Amino acid sequence: MKEILRQLEERRAVARLGGGEKRIDAQHGRGKLTARERISLLLDDGSFEEFDMFVEHDCADFGMADQKVPGDGVVTGWGTVNGRPVYVFAKDFTVMGGSLSRSHAKKITKVQDMALKVGAPIIGLFDAGGARIQEGVDALGGYGEVFQRNVLASGVIPQISVIMGPCAGGDVYSPAMTDFIFMVRDTSYMFVTGPDVVKTVTNETVTSEELGGASIHSTKSSVADGAFENDVVAMTQVRRLIDFLPQSNRAEVPERPFFDDQDRVEMSLDTIIPQNPNMPYDMKELVLKTVDEGDFF
Repeated sequence: MKEILRQLEERRAVARLGGGEKRIDAQHGRGKLTARERISLLLDDGSFEEFDMFVEHDCADFGMADQKVPGDGVVTGWGTVNGRPVYVFAKDFTVMGGSLSRSHAKKITKVQDMALKVGAPIIGLFDAGGARIQEGVDALGGYGEVFQRNVLASGVIPQISVIMGPCAGGDVYSPAMTDFIFMVRDTSYMFVTGPDVVKTVTNETVTSEELGGASIHSTKSSVADGAFENDVVAMTQVRRLIDFLPQSNRAEVPERPFFDDQDRVEMSLDTIIPQNPNMPYDMKELVLKTVDEGDFF
């Protein structure tokens, strides 16, 4: 029995390395964390229960039979955020660029189904370049299954997407159907197709940042609900958002203790709006002075 457990732990250690030490180092070199590091920051300590750690793709074409990695480029499971259950999947860029295969899609749809059944939020951490081209229609069919569940979950459970790398194709179509989208400045991009394709088709030269960076989507297109400085801040802010949300459409909005005096008088509100209607004023200052303890997301 001890030998079986030892072998199991060895297999787990291999799976946790994803694409290997070199690719993990390359990920860190780009200023990004790995999928498992992001999940560790997002969830309460020791709460993560992983599903399907040893799943591999079943493609044999184009030499893919020799390129199998446990987990197949996505880490899935459930855990808690401040004691409240959430389901999560995180794309692993170190494994084939986090590209989606049929097996990869099945892992995602499994946690989507479980989140819907239980009635808990689902959080997707995206760092991938779309479908795995070697699998062709099988990969695209997998995206279809993911999209269907995005639609079925709409209005039923909170769906949160965090764009944390150069995402294109299906890895931005799915987030676009979710309730909240956050991005990371300078390392995340969100576009239907990349700058090279745009140049080939339209002969227009555009950078990744101009085409789909965090600044564009959070200030001009309004695709993203927020942009954060790095992976750590992004995970911290997602944890904060979860505190404001109900578990599902069957649950009440969470209540928590407050320490603001309900009879508090804020004298500055008498003067914050200028007498001249053409003069601007800071709406956020108005909100912060009105809400409990100045806590405004």
